[in-house]
Parts: sequence; structure tokens; C-alpha cells
Amino acid sequence: QVQLVESGGGSVQAGGSLRLSCATSGVSYNPYCMGWFRQAPGKVREVVARVDSDGSTFIEEPVKGRFSISQNNAKNTLYLQMNTLKPEDTAMYYCAAKRGSCVGTWTYWGQGTQVTVSS
Repeated sequence: QVQLVESGGGSVQAGGSLRLSCATSGVSYNPYCMGWFRQAPGKVREVVARVDSDGSTFIEEPVKGRFSISQNNAKNTLYLQMNTLKPEDTAMYYCAAKRGSCVGTWTYWGQGTQVTVSS
């Protein structure tokens, strides 16, 4: 059974940093694509960053150069390092996973962790 539990959200001033963590179970021994999504009030959920089953990483344009995604060696914790945060980064951040490549529908989701950036 796959479980994803996010932590590390909070309130920070613009320009600050946060590191989100996603503790995973059930994904370590299979090829999975892992990713971070966010959803701001009144907006659709959007992908922020992902790491493919071959280890390659992709950072979406709005956060490129400020955010990075990584995993620990055991591949049971996913991180999102967020630097130079902006008020527009305010959103609920979700960890997600799917078997195989990053193409297609994401299957597993965490409950989310709130990030609030004040100006």
C-alpha cells in the first residue's frame, strides 16, 4: 500500500526558504515517478517539480532556479527545497506518485502541506 505524508510547510516572508518533505511507504522497491504539485485558492492544481523513475528531474518554469527536488538514498523521502519564495508561491503543496514514467495520470496523493508567503 502506497502512503505519502507531507511535512515542512509553514509561513515565511518573501525571500525566505522552506524545505518540504514527503515520507513515502510502498514505493521504494518499484520504479515510480514522484512529484510535487501545488494548488492556490481558486486555481487548478499544477505540477511544480518531478523526478522520473530513472532519476531525471524536471522543474517547472515558474519556479525554475528557485526550487529543487531530490530524494534520499533509500528513495523513501522526497524533498522540495524552496528558496527565494514569493507571495505567488502561496498554495497547498502535495506530494504525488505514479508507477512507471511521469506520463499519464498520477495515482497516489498525500494530504498536502500549506505554504504561505507574505510580502
